[in-house]
Amino acid sequence: MNHAAGEGVTREVESMKLIMKQDVDDVGLEGDLVNVARGFGRNFLIPRGLAAPATPQNMKAFEQQRKKIEVRRLKAKEEAVKLKERVSELVLTFVEKAGEEGKLYGSVTSMDIAEAMEKQGVVIDRRKILLDKPIKTLGEFEVTVKIYPTVTGNVKVVVAPQEGQ
Repeated sequence: MNHAAGEGVTREVESMKLIMKQDVDDVGLEGDLVNVARGFGRNFLIPRGLAAPATPQNMKAFEQQRKKIEVRRLKAKEEAVKLKERVSELVLTFVEKAGEEGKLYGSVTSMDIAEAMEKQGVVIDRRKILLDKPIKTLGEFEVTVKIYPTVTGNVKVVVAPQEGQ
């Protein structure tokens, strides 16, 4: 089968069925049966222990664990909802040097927000703080925090100028 350069060759990506052992964003939750590209499953999910092949034996084992998984999921979601309420009550204030028109000399990043939240007793992975780009101006901002796959909250971030500016 010879194809001339530039000729669009469409190749169907082989997929495989896996049972998720852990929650993975944009793939599935623990206990879910998912279809993923064979390479992604073999090279990433299975070696990291995030999923198992959907063999009849594994399916039977997960079926027996399904109730435990459902209870764990329910507890995790309840905890996430409580955490969402705590996050929504937070107001994080950053005092930064700013130039003309309220532009900051530095910026406030998701890492800065995660550290400020931790100081107030709320530990969130900085990758769960959905900040498109660092904050580079003075003002008030609502920043979205993904707490659980189906639970998101907003934290209020205030960027104020340093005294004497």
